[in-house]
Amino acid sequence: MNAIHWQEDEDEEQFVVPENVVDLIFKISCSALPVDHAWSLSEAIHSELPWFAEEPQAGLHLVYGADSGNGWERPSDGGDTLYLSRRTPLILRLPKERVDDAEALTGKTLDIAGHSMEIGPAHSRFLAMTNTLYCRHLVCEAEQSEEAFLQFAVESLQALNLRFKKVLCGKGSGFSSPEATISTRSLMVAGLSLDDAVILQEYGLGPLRNRGFGLFVAHKTV
Repeated sequence: MNAIHWQEDEDEEQFVVPENVVDLIFKISCSALPVDHAWSLSEAIHSELPWFAEEPQAGLHLVYGADSGNGWERPSDGGDTLYLSRRTPLILRLPKERVDDAEALTGKTLDIAGHSMEIGPAHSRFLAMTNTLYCRHLVCEAEQSEEAFLQFAVESLQALNLRFKKVLCGKGSGFSSPEATISTRSLMVAGLSLDDAVILQEYGLGPLRNRGFGLFVAHKTV
């Protein structure tokens, strides 16, 4: 990570995470998916939950295994196959009032680019109480420089009136869609106040959150 924005601010006392938006975590039975599964997975979910694409605070977490373990390294090429463990979940980020609607997925079998995904029961989880958040895939312009992307990210965070200390951008990726390749970069935001970290998780950044982009999760530290 080369580009960095640094700004000092005050820490904030702990507080109770609100229940406005939660992660709904489904057990699934699915042995493998393409690494580049954002569009096919979101299409399958939109087909079963027509309201999902129109819900402003609905988001899809891409299915993501561990980076490495026992000498295994997660494939990064979009055309590769990602083999999943039995513990790998499907996670949707939803406003609390949509949880019951989304549970209609339980018992369904989705076709994800030729791979079968059986959806099991679900449970909800509060958003993370943390000062450091990470977005694996934030939509950006094709061939956008790190500096331009960082400026866009900082301005987007400031537009939400968020307080933060550090912003770092990371590697880029590309995802297929019917119209064009979707370009993304990873982004870490550190030194958030706890309430602002919740806001960032609730709203995310950038477009296509219902396609698997722009969602933030907890990160250990910078």
